[in-house]
Amino acid sequence: MNRAEEIQNIIKDLTPQQVLAVLANQHQGEIIFSTSFGWEDQVLTDMIFAQDLPIKVFTLETGRLFTETYYTWNRTLERYQKPIAAFYPDKDKLEKMVTEKGPSSFYESVENRKECCGIRKIEPLNRALKGYKIWITGIRAEQSVNRENMDWVEWDEAHQLVKVHPIFHWTLDDVKAYVKENNVPYNPLHDKGFPSIGCQPCTRAVQPGEDFRAGRWWWEDQSKKECGLHEVTK
Repeated sequence: MNRAEEIQNIIKDLTPQQVLAVLANQHQGEIIFSTSFGWEDQVLTDMIFAQDLPIKVFTLETGRLFTETYYTWNRTLERYQKPIAAFYPDKDKLEKMVTEKGPSSFYESVENRKECCGIRKIEPLNRALKGYKIWITGIRAEQSVNRENMDWVEWDEAHQLVKVHPIFHWTLDDVKAYVKENNVPYNPLHDKGFPSIGCQPCTRAVQPGEDFRAGRWWWEDQSKKECGLHEVTK
């Protein structure tokens, strides 16, 4: 039995709040949560901060976020009075890319887009996760076909840690109900047709009937709408 299976056996019958509490208690100083201030992440942030759990909360400050995302970030700090660590891109790599290719090179090719994601998101994520053994995320199965193929507790080979998605089996209605019942601050872009929110130049509203992640990198002719943060490796 691998480490992911061991953890899944311990938490398999628990509520998301209980999952977070048990893991925080058993892995103090070894557990971290990444937030992008979307609906799902705000739910987990509330669960963590409301229980005063020793789980580090961080975000990737790509430098290209929506004004509404910064607004949500500030509201979250005001509401909970808890720190949220910010990880920025490597200055030298970012300056080199923008100097050589301009500020919007990601529109020109998939390779350029992946380079931008790598500099603004992947490298800072690697630094954020270094030294931790459990990574908490707000991933839900119904968000995309790619994510349906994931498990709610899995081994992340790239980062050598266990990823846990406490609300993996929740529906969007479950998420919205929790936000409403607990008066959780949420990104106003959700009310404008943005179910998935990333960097401002790379995210648009989704039309009725479109896939959850259709608004991400919409100019690319591909079905797999991921930037590399949550690749399925199994």
